[in-house]
Formats: sequence, structure tokens, C-alpha cells
Amino acid sequence: MEKKRILTKILASCGIALVLLPVAAPIIFALIGLIDDGRFLLDFLMPFELFPIVLAGTGLLIWAAVRAKTRVKMIVWSFVSVIALVLIGQLVAMASGLASGRIEPTGFWWAIVLIIIALAALGIVAVGVGGIFLMRDLFVSKG
Repeated sequence: MEKKRILTKILASCGIALVLLPVAAPIIFALIGLIDDGRFLLDFLMPFELFPIVLAGTGLLIWAAVRAKTRVKMIVWSFVSVIALVLIGQLVAMASGLASGRIEPTGFWWAIVLIIIALAALGIVAVGVGGIFLMRDLFVSKG
């Protein structure tokens, strides 16, 4: 039974690291740039450029949550919201002409797409928070 718990803890901790790395990396790089050249340049699309890493981490978290029988709904629904928001953002960008470059990235449609991107990034953070709660449950519970 203890081997099962150890594997579950390893899965959860690796999953958390993989999910939150694409969120933390652009912030870290922006801070390094701020210290180096005095300019704060944040690549807010990096979590989506590194989405396969988020996907792998989410898979590990879901696997760990199923093994632990806790936090499955939180992790899965957070990830489903990320997928839905990314698809909605892409549809809005395509329908408005932002994706093709037909319109400039300014104004109402640009703001809507940015809000959707921000919400999707928060969804990725929510998956990571679900993983942190899972880790807490794994270390606090007995058995």
C-alpha cells in the first residue's frame, strides 16, 4: 500500500511541475530581462506554446488523482475549461479576422481575445492549484 502512495506522490509532484512550468517560465524570463536590460517583456502566450508540457502534467495529475480518489473533478474540470477557452479564443480570432491579419490587433475584438487568453491561463493555474491540493491531501491523509 505504501508503494502505491509513493508512486501517487511522485506522479502528483511531477504533474504540478509540468503544469506550472509554462506559467512560471515567462514570468521568470521577464524578470531576468528586467534585471538585464531594464525592460519587462512578458510572453503571455508561452503557456500555450508549451501546451504539450501542460497536457503531460495534467495527465499525470489526473492519474494521481484517480489513484488517490480525490480532487479528480477539480483537475479535470479546470483542464476542460482551458481547452474550451482556447477553442473559443481561436474561434473569436478567426471570426473577427485577427487570426488572418485582416484586422489590426487593437480594439474590441483584440480585448476579447486577450481576456479569453487570460482566463485560459488562469485555468492552467487552477489545474496546478488542484495538483497542490492533491499533494496536500496525499501528505495529510493517513493510509
